Amino acid sequence: MKLVFAGTPEVAVPALDALIASERHTVAAVVTRPDAPAGRGRRLVASPVAQRAEEAGIEVLRPAKPRDEDFLARLREIGPDCCPVVAYGALLPKIALGVPVHGWVNLHFSLLPAWRGAAPVQHAVMAGDEMTGAATFQIEEGLDSGPVYGVLTEHVRPTDTSGDLLTRLAFAGAGLLSATMDGIEDGSLVPVPQPADGVSLAPKITVEDAQVDWAAPALRVDRVVRACTPAPGAWTLFRGERLKLVQARLAPEADTLAPGALAVGKNTVHAGTGSGAVELLWVQPQGKKPMRAADWARGVRIAPDERLGTADVG
Repeated sequence: MKLVFAGTPEVAVPALDALIASERHTVAAVVTRPDAPAGRGRRLVASPVAQRAEEAGIEVLRPAKPRDEDFLARLREIGPDCCPVVAYGALLPKIALGVPVHGWVNLHFSLLPAWRGAAPVQHAVMAGDEMTGAATFQIEEGLDSGPVYGVLTEHVRPTDTSGDLLTRLAFAGAGLLSATMDGIEDGSLVPVPQPADGVSLAPKITVEDAQVDWAAPALRVDRVVRACTPAPGAWTLFRGERLKLVQARLAPEADTLAPGALAVGKNTVHAGTGSGAVELLWVQPQGKKPMRAADWARGVRIAPDERLGTADVG
């Protein structure tokens, strides 16, 4: 088939690579979000998908909105048989959905209908799911509600961050998306409607969502830190400034501490929660680079009565 691939971040690149390598299909063009400011200089930088497509000599389309008439006209000119999608980052209007013969097929990183929305992996980690996966489905106007072509499963490991899990799903999902294109092309795959039961939503995780509540159980604190790593980054307040929690772990062996209270050892920093303690391994003070929590604690000289956290969102 002639394909137009839609995607934006690094997590979409493995799927694009798999389709470029396919002997059965041709990636005629790529649709991605416009170049965005990045780095200290805030200069415009092409998306990872755009960079990979340009390396491969593939046409890149960067519509401000996918309903822009110039973009729709070019899409009609290309005449794709199917448009595979991975984390494109914009809603597709009905007028665009009707252009390719076989529609738009999304690779979504959950076992639908669980975790429909922008942040399925983060919500799976935060909820403590032991099993997740990926699904390919036909895009329709509803939110991730279209019929499913194929699925794969993946165990969520006890120490997984969202970044760890998403990386594994991105590479496994690339094979699933490629196989889905094969099945659509030869007619061996027919999409199956999603069940009405088991629907859960996974909206974008905000910075406010990533603030740690030290009165919550240790298991919840651990999940929030892992779910928000690498983005948006779990955080708390210390002396009125944000302290990012880069890495932590459950510490059932530690002494009981009041929520937010700190116990500093020679090479350890424990923080109290609503049940038990967590060990802070790496932190990032505001305006500084990540550092070992023990080094941070030595530098700030924590007083016995000082605690992490506050009811106010900074």
